[in-house]
Amino acid sequence: MLALSRLIDAVNAIIGRSVSWIVLVVVLISAGNAIVRKLFNYSSNGLLEIQWYLFSALFLLAAAYTLQRNEHIRIDLITSRLSRRAQAVIDILGTLLFLFPLCALLVYFSWPIFVDAWTTQEMSSDAGGLVRWPALLLVPVGFALLWLQGLSEVIKRLAFLAGAGPDPLEKAPEHHREEPV
Repeated sequence: MLALSRLIDAVNAIIGRSVSWIVLVVVLISAGNAIVRKLFNYSSNGLLEIQWYLFSALFLLAAAYTLQRNEHIRIDLITSRLSRRAQAVIDILGTLLFLFPLCALLVYFSWPIFVDAWTTQEMSSDAGGLVRWPALLLVPVGFALLWLQGLSEVIKRLAFLAGAGPDPLEKAPEHHREEPV
């Protein structure tokens, strides 16, 4: 099971690091669009829509990586006072009771919306807008990746509780770009 966890972690790390470059792309598109609008009094709905498509991609596809790195929002007011074992149990229960059902429901309900947009080649209602299915595909893919990362986190915490793995809440040392990960 730990091998499966490592595989999920590797996939989500590659995706998370890759989509971080979307920030640069969004900034360049946004700046370019603003410059063209101010200098030439021209704007494009397609450029505006691609910004929110990419912004959505960033958040939806990086959510699993954020969970993996334990950098998601937590309310540690109570749990920070508990033992690491108690924290692991709370994480497992939270994942099983909240994260898994939420992700499953969002994948289940968003998939047909994507399929409908794909088959009809649904377009934005705005003039010059973009096709909608790529943005709609991000929802089930992002939540499926988050569900898989939740599975990886449960595996790591169960291994920790069984004494077969390290404490998953320990932060790994930060690597510099020059160092291999």
